[in-house]
Amino acid sequence: MEILWQVFFKVSAYVNSPVFLRSFFDNRFYLILLVIVLMRFKYTTYRSMWMSALVNIPGTFLHELMHYLVGSFFNARPVNFTIFPQRSPEGDYVMGSVGFSNITFYNAVPSAMAPLLLLPIAFYLNRYGLPLMRPTFFNYVLYVLLQTIIIENAIPSGADFRVARMYLSGVLLYTVLGMALLLML
Repeated sequence: MEILWQVFFKVSAYVNSPVFLRSFFDNRFYLILLVIVLMRFKYTTYRSMWMSALVNIPGTFLHELMHYLVGSFFNARPVNFTIFPQRSPEGDYVMGSVGFSNITFYNAVPSAMAPLLLLPIAFYLNRYGLPLMRPTFFNYVLYVLLQTIIIENAIPSGADFRVARMYLSGVLLYTVLGMALLLML
């Protein structure tokens, strides 16, 4: 058992040495490799509904929380909130959902596209949170894991796009508002 501790401490000392950390942090190859390894691990859990749910709950919670908060703000009246997987009539699993009782032309698009608000959160976490972290290998892996979860769950689902397209007048309204905002910048 003593030899295992010695190996652990030697490996830990090596991966936390300034030389290794600098070469690891400055090489985008390692970052991409780490993200792919994390994603592969996630996809291997899809064979089991419960393992998949366990791995996906943090991101599902963030995704559905954005729907809930924006829907509440735009008076879509959320009526349910779930982050646990359920089997759909088609036989696949729905990881989470938020139901609304008042979807209208003015709130369908923002309520459905709300997870996109996770992107600025990920950006600010990168810009202001990462520099505050102690530069260790474990912290870097934790940071990449957190960013992967946030960014992956910022992407609206197919159901989200279907809800957003329900009201053409709402799509036009937010397209015009978006273009006006871009012209003002």
